[in-house]
Amino acid sequence: MADFKALETFLWVVNLGSFRGAAQKLHTTQPAISQRIAQLEHEVGVRLLQRDRRIASPTPAGRQMLVYAEKLIGLRSEMMAAMGDRSAMRGVLRLGVAETIVHTWLSKLIKQVNEAYPNLSLEIEVDITPNLRARLLAQEIELAFVVGPLAASDVQNKVLCDYQIGFLASPSLGLGTETLSVEDLAKHPIITFPRKTRPYEIVRSIFNRPSLPPIRLHASASLATVIHMAIEGLGIAVIPTAIVQNELADGRLQLLDTNVPIQPLTFAASWLASPDTVAIELVASLAAQLAQESAATSTAPHISPLVDVMAPAGH
Repeated sequence: MADFKALETFLWVVNLGSFRGAAQKLHTTQPAISQRIAQLEHEVGVRLLQRDRRIASPTPAGRQMLVYAEKLIGLRSEMMAAMGDRSAMRGVLRLGVAETIVHTWLSKLIKQVNEAYPNLSLEIEVDITPNLRARLLAQEIELAFVVGPLAASDVQNKVLCDYQIGFLASPSLGLGTETLSVEDLAKHPIITFPRKTRPYEIVRSIFNRPSLPPIRLHASASLATVIHMAIEGLGIAVIPTAIVQNELADGRLQLLDTNVPIQPLTFAASWLASPDTVAIELVASLAAQLAQESAATSTAPHISPLVDVMAPAGH
């Protein structure tokens, strides 16, 4: 009788299109994958996979088998979750995270995952949203915390929280005494996230006006660098205020009062639809709870009115 390990192996070979990809996903070797598929084909008495060079695709019998395998794996995951067996959640979950999350509630999530699912390990990659989206669609990560929700037919999303973007500067610049216009802000270098991110495109759209001087825009993929540059008085940082609560509290940075409204960044947990996503969805639910608590407790002295600034997804 076909066991769940063989069925799971079959699913991943079909989904990833190769024995090598399935071996990497399941943390085993290609010979082990081949052996499981051969045993499964022997037990059902038909050939399930067509091996054409480097691509493995299901045969007609394999496509029929795929329907039942997805149902069985999905039901097993639902059963384990319903029975509350925390030890059943095991293996490695590859998680991609936008850096804003790293600076807010990621460490709390790791702690809760360790406590709730002791046999589940996290492999964490930090990158900008466009890169994480590409890695998710390529099935190189299973779950992504990104600016979203992501738009793709096979992607599931759970909204996590909104973070307000602010204009932040060192008190040494002397900008905290009055309401600043875009013309006032344009007199100083602007520091924000790297190209292809939503904050970068928002900044470009705000300051790309014929009436303004050419923008002096410093972009960095490192939030720590952006924050340090702002503290040193090298320019005005345009970043989520939630990540600099300590710096605001101790006076190293101040949130500038402006008449330049910016729509908050919405963060979402995103993953690919598949039969066996129970562990992913449980971690996403934990993340949503922590994210909402974090967003509720992060306060700032001024919040600008909201406008809809259209720009590509970003950090």
